[in-house]
Amino acid sequence: MADDESTPTASENAALSDALAAAHAAVWGYGVVGATLPTQARAAAVAAEDAHRDIRDALVALLDERGAEPVLPEAGYALPFPVLSDVDAAALAAVLEDGVSAAWVRVVDGAAERSTRALATEVLSAAEVRAVGWRTAAGQTPVTRAFPGL
Repeated sequence: MADDESTPTASENAALSDALAAAHAAVWGYGVVGATLPTQARAAAVAAEDAHRDIRDALVALLDERGAEPVLPEAGYALPFPVLSDVDAAALAAVLEDGVSAAWVRVVDGAAERSTRALATEVLSAAEVRAVGWRTAAGQTPVTRAFPGL
């Protein structure tokens, strides 16, 4: 592993771009989650969407700073299944967090800079914590993953 003096590599920037694409998808997907949940249950979806917006904005700034072109969001995303109930919405949120986790595992794997690895670990941990809540709400077992994102 490299230390703080190393320069970001093209592969590190590519992994960060993939994480940005996952954040775009999560922000979009949480719109579906929030629209499906009853009003009193939307707080967790709003908080998760805000967290993904924050990391999305940070990634755009980081990639800009590095001279890498940030990936743009797609106009829409295909849902993995119909979202027709609270349980479906919670299951979709868990899928969104799993997708984000998978992208951030690739960032950890390809990170040249210590600060990038630290960011990836922080985001990966937060995504798994949110996923546990959503898996619980969806009635999924097990609710935890031994190695989130893998």
